[in-house]
Amino acid sequence: MKKSLVLLLCLVLAFSLLTACSAQQNEQEAAQTFTFTDSCGREVELPTAIDKVAPSGAVAQMILYSVSPDTLMGWSKLPSEKILAYFPAEFAALPEFGQFYGKNVSLNMEALIAAAPQVIIDLGDKKPTHAQDMDAIQEQTGIPTIFIEANLQTFPQAYRTLGELLKCSEQAEKIAVYIETTIAEAQGKAAQITEADKKSVFFGTGETGLDANARGSIHADVIELIGAENAVVVPEVSNKGGGNTINMEQLLLFAPDVIVLSADGAYGKIAADKQWQALEAVKQGRYYEIPLGPYNWLSSPPSVNRIIGIKWLGSLVYPDLYNYDMVAEAQEFYKLFWHYDLSKEEAQELLANSTFKTK
Repeated sequence: MKKSLVLLLCLVLAFSLLTACSAQQNEQEAAQTFTFTDSCGREVELPTAIDKVAPSGAVAQMILYSVSPDTLMGWSKLPSEKILAYFPAEFAALPEFGQFYGKNVSLNMEALIAAAPQVIIDLGDKKPTHAQDMDAIQEQTGIPTIFIEANLQTFPQAYRTLGELLKCSEQAEKIAVYIETTIAEAQGKAAQITEADKKSVFFGTGETGLDANARGSIHADVIELIGAENAVVVPEVSNKGGGNTINMEQLLLFAPDVIVLSADGAYGKIAADKQWQALEAVKQGRYYEIPLGPYNWLSSPPSVNRIIGIKWLGSLVYPDLYNYDMVAEAQEFYKLFWHYDLSKEEAQELLANSTFKTK
């Protein structure tokens, strides 16, 4: 009888210990994850310690590189040699995952699995299909996938959210404050511009310069932010990188006060082109090439590269209001966002075709 009682007590004790250990293990496992609510309202279980991230696209990889480059496990699209020249050599060896969703899906599942990211992060403008797109990626890859809205209005909050997720709050806060300050300054200066003093800007891309980012395009929102008007008004605005194609007759009718052109495009041809010379902006030398390196300062893609573009475009259109030393501004921006020590000579080279012309 005594032996049976002792055995029963031992069994009860063993069961209690097993139950306690199981509960403790469950608590530890729970402590290693948390529920994150993304900008689509989706609840996704994420690791509490994230150090391996896959970007969903070009906008995401730019933002992630600026705030926490060491967490990047690969590129959505491998940057060109021109872009990689601004990054440490080891980033050229990262794998290319391809495009995760959209019309041109090119996901390299093999590279993604080999890199083993803990989370896929999508950043950018919110689209109606975003929630289902994120669900589809998560289901296809088996990797937690989240979307954080990131545009000119929400960049600061997006960075602060990333700071918490990736344990890089100090860097995230520096960038968030820089963006808030830059945008607030632009809004303050724009408020001082009367309707009579507003200038119009033409943003042309492509080899001909006649692919225009029209009024209402996300690629051209910096124009309105600085207090100017987009010279190109069309019935159906394209948000694709090339924008809306117009002809020279239309451009002459739009009669922009200032012309900005994408790099490696039409800028070098304008001086010898009689049609372009008919424009008053060209006659007065008010046409400029958008700086490029590592990224276009106004778009392509419309990510945080636009923040330096605010100061640059403002200083060209309203120099009395936006009184910036763009060499010094570029050096500060490149250090903060691209972790690159831009020399004075490099900054001057970037701005070679992008400042006022001397007559």
